[in-house]
Amino acid sequence: MSVFIDSTSKVLVQGITGRDGSFHTRQMREYGTAIVAGVTPGKGGQRFDDEVPIFDTVAEAVETTHADVSVIYVPPPFAADAMMEAAAAGVSLIVCITEGVPVLDMTRVYPYVREHGARLIGPNCPGLITPGESKVGIIPGRICKAGSVGVVSRSGTLTYEVVDQLTRAGIGQSTCVGIGGDPINGTSFIDVLEAFESDPKTKAIAMMGEIGGTDEQEAARFVHDRMKKPVVGFIAGQTAPPGRRMGHAGAIISGSSGTAAEKLEAFEKAGIGIARRPKDFVELLRKRL
Repeated sequence: MSVFIDSTSKVLVQGITGRDGSFHTRQMREYGTAIVAGVTPGKGGQRFDDEVPIFDTVAEAVETTHADVSVIYVPPPFAADAMMEAAAAGVSLIVCITEGVPVLDMTRVYPYVREHGARLIGPNCPGLITPGESKVGIIPGRICKAGSVGVVSRSGTLTYEVVDQLTRAGIGQSTCVGIGGDPINGTSFIDVLEAFESDPKTKAIAMMGEIGGTDEQEAARFVHDRMKKPVVGFIAGQTAPPGRRMGHAGAIISGSSGTAAEKLEAFEKAGIGIARRPKDFVELLRKRL
């Protein structure tokens, strides 16, 4: 078992002929992901690398290939339409890699996707990977190893750092999910924690948060009230000055809300193991597995 994707997932790529889309489609196929279709308006009827059929619309692609996952690599002005088009076509999991999607656009996209019964991961995220089975997005497959630790993070590169440390230490992952760092995103920490709690393969969870917002505090309450599996957490941006945006649009401290100290205190109260540095995950998880 795993969460959200596995070896049976059929993936379509929106923006497959663009620079990022074509590069990462090749990477995903090389990893073993079942890429069944691509979508680029105006290029329907062509084939990507002589193998993957390209369609003008997501609806056509889904009807022909029965794709159930979409990954989006389109420029920010078109990302909202791409997400809503995938939801309207009946895709059950939509993964938006695109960075720089306007927050105003997301206020329309988020309710629309939910109304259509789809799950959105992102935008501005690295996607997700179930090691040895399927990779949807941009997480490097070579740093992952199949195992029993679920990984969830707001930060892309921090995900890679922690996963690499775990793999080098011989600790494998069930699924790694990057939820993205924008103020409005489709899937929260709680959504992923709930999925890991229900997944028989996942025995422990590594959670990487960052300053800004209250997602980590809410996740800590969920861990305390609803979870039996051990969780280890880290907060990025512990040295960030208040009021300054650090990296992600959502990583900004306003007043006393969103500080690293506040989040770490919430973790401690919830019984979450605290990693002061990314490399601390290895020992903390070893003790809990």
